[in-house]
Amino acid sequence: MYFLCQTLTKLPCSFSDIFLVDTSTLETIDTGLKNIAATKNVGSTVDDALQWLSSQPSEWMLLFDNADDPNINLHRFFPSCTHGSILITSRNPGLRVYAGSHSLVSDMEELDAVELLLKSASEDITAGNKVIAAEIVKALWYLPLAIIQAGAFISKSGVLDKYLDVYKENQAKLLREKPTQSHTDYACSKQAQTLLQLWSFLHYEGIPEDIFSYASMYKPRPHGPTEDELKKPLEFLSHFMGPNLLWDSLHFVEVTNEIRAYSLVNFDPDKKSFSVHPLVHSWTRTTLMDTQSYHHSMVALVGMAIADIPWQDMQLASVKLLPHVDSLYMEMGMSTLIFVVNMVNCTGGQTDSRMQSSCSLQFWRTAEIFWVMTIQTPCML
Repeated sequence: MYFLCQTLTKLPCSFSDIFLVDTSTLETIDTGLKNIAATKNVGSTVDDALQWLSSQPSEWMLLFDNADDPNINLHRFFPSCTHGSILITSRNPGLRVYAGSHSLVSDMEELDAVELLLKSASEDITAGNKVIAAEIVKALWYLPLAIIQAGAFISKSGVLDKYLDVYKENQAKLLREKPTQSHTDYACSKQAQTLLQLWSFLHYEGIPEDIFSYASMYKPRPHGPTEDELKKPLEFLSHFMGPNLLWDSLHFVEVTNEIRAYSLVNFDPDKKSFSVHPLVHSWTRTTLMDTQSYHHSMVALVGMAIADIPWQDMQLASVKLLPHVDSLYMEMGMSTLIFVVNMVNCTGGQTDSRMQSSCSLQFWRTAEIFWVMTIQTPCML
């Protein structure tokens, strides 16, 4: 909303009317359009408002704000005419189909973030408060929703100068709290939720679909984990397998589109990989009741993928996967590290020498650790 108001103040006075409709829910849309009809004395229904807009030759602007719910068919609320302007603010990239042009607004600039925090916190915009606020918004990675959430907490508690200490000590609890300004329940499917939770153990950037598609091809090795030991990861992958028992990339796209609809992740079409905002990445981890079991499951999935990547693709794969290997390694406890001395070959002792020479020793040693981990600790979701 902050960005919307800022934009409105900069619009040229070329519109006869500007109407703002809260698009959070069907009910708020209904109310907003009925208000237009009542204001213009043309009736009291949604259809009355749309018919009036369609009949007006003047250049009005209709702003649909907070159009985040992917289940709302927004097109049904568009006036049937070729004049007028419609502006939509949304976290749902799927609404781009309605746009002649669109602009992606990601993280805020520091000055804007500081101002938003102080306004949300009902604090004076002084030089001293700006310095404190700058440190807070930096810790929040300049994410608008997190800044509003922090501002609401500061407004209630009056702890602007102590907020960073409170946040560092209670990050998990604070990130779980839903801001009162939010109308979004993040009602993703179980598959989408689980995928996002598994991703929270990888590096937050450069997450390729290949990890899961290659893992889906895994067959048990003589010296590797058994199907029973990998029951839960295999069960998760089964939701993405087609009738022919092959990886269903279309279904994976459908599930990831659910997550993208709430702007929880971004997709880079050039690199064919996903990225999760660092704060969302941290927040997702706080939603887990059993962190260790999810970690071991993601370890198993990466290990399964490594085992089935063709040797000719291994060099490129090692570059893509090393950040995720490092992230998973950082989660290892001492009990897991004890098993490193008993490393087994991740492909059951049959590793092609060309594979080993095509990627770093660190990559392969870590891959071997994966299998020790999964053998010693059965994976559970």
